[in-house]
Amino acid sequence: MTKRSHILEEEMDEDKVFKALADESRRVLLDRLFERDGRRLTDLESHLDMTRFGVMKHLRVLEEAGLVVSLKKGREKLHYLNPIPIRQIHDRWISKYQEREVSALLDLKSSLEVTG
Repeated sequence: MTKRSHILEEEMDEDKVFKALADESRRVLLDRLFERDGRRLTDLESHLDMTRFGVMKHLRVLEEAGLVVSLKKGREKLHYLNPIPIRQIHDRWISKYQEREVSALLDLKSSLEVTG
């Protein structure tokens, strides 16, 4: 694999994560898994006003983005949060905007709004 194809693959993975996070229902599912990991489909669907099939469809998008991992345990399928892709998005896209200079500008803006 060339360096360019590796970069394109990473961007495609990021696209899947952004797409998965763009939907409110999927964010609710992630929040439920954050509260308590290893939930069954029945537990997850009780938090959403949609069909079981709809929840399964959202879980599939989250799995394809790497945000959820599902494991069979006996007859049950348990769903677990994988926060690594979110952290990678944070490190790549968000953290660089938290630098000192941005903080200083926000502080200046706030102080000008208070005095103005």
